[in-house]
Amino acid sequence: MSFFANIFKRNPKLPPIDLSVFGTDIHSHLIPGIDDGAPDMEASINMIRRFKELGFKKIITTPHVMCDFYKNTPENILGGLEDVRAELKRLNIDIEIDACAEYNLDDGLGELIDQKKILTMGDNYVLFELPFMSEPPNFQEIVFKFQTSGYKLILAHPERYTYWYDNFEIYDELRAKGILLQLNLLSLTGHYSLQTKKVAEKMVEANLVDAVGTDCHRIEHLGTIEGSLTSKYIHQLANQANLFNKKDL
Repeated sequence: MSFFANIFKRNPKLPPIDLSVFGTDIHSHLIPGIDDGAPDMEASINMIRRFKELGFKKIITTPHVMCDFYKNTPENILGGLEDVRAELKRLNIDIEIDACAEYNLDDGLGELIDQKKILTMGDNYVLFELPFMSEPPNFQEIVFKFQTSGYKLILAHPERYTYWYDNFEIYDELRAKGILLQLNLLSLTGHYSLQTKKVAEKMVEANLVDAVGTDCHRIEHLGTIEGSLTSKYIHQLANQANLFNKKDL
C-alpha cells in the first residue's frame, strides 16, 4: 500500500454532522435591527430558515447588550422576539425560538445585575462576553456579583480572547468557579483566525467545552459552518453527551 493510501486509511473522511444532534443553538444575533446581527426582518427569517434546514430544533437568540453601544433592554429584546415569532407563524416556519442576551462585561453590567435587568436561559443561565483587547479588571468582581445574585454563567467564545492564549490553565480555573465555556462552531472553521482555530481544537481535545453556539450574525456564517461539518472536532463535540445545548432549555 502506498504512503498516501496509508494516510487516507488512517484518516477516513467523516460524514457531515446533522446539527440536530446539538438540539438548541444558544448564541446568535437574529432579532432585526438591534445589534450587529440581522439588519431587518427578511435577513432574520432567511437565517432562521437555514437554522431549520441544518437541523436545529430550537434557537435561543442573544442580542448584544453593551452600556455604551447596544443599549438593549429586556423590553426591546422580547418585543423584537415577538415580532419574529409573529412573522414565522405567518410564513408557517415551524421552529422554536426564544431570546435572552449576550452581556458585555463593561462598566454598566454591575448595575444591570443589581436592577435584575438580566435575561436568562434554562435554569437562570446568563451568556456573557469579555472585551477582546484585554481582560477587564472587574472580571472577578462581576462573576462574584452574578453568582451571589443567583445567576449561573456561560462565557461566550473563550477561544477568542487572545490574552489567554499563553495561559491555557485559565479554562480549568473558570470551570472550577462554575462557569460554563461556550465555543463558537465558527472558530473550528478558521473563520476568525488560524490561531483561534488551533485554540478551539485544543479545547475540544482537552474536553474543555461545555456548550457550543453558531454566533451567527449573517447567513454566510451558517454556510461557513455547513462547509465544515466533516470536521473531526465538530464530530467530537456532537458525540459529547453532557453538552449544555442538549438539555431541555
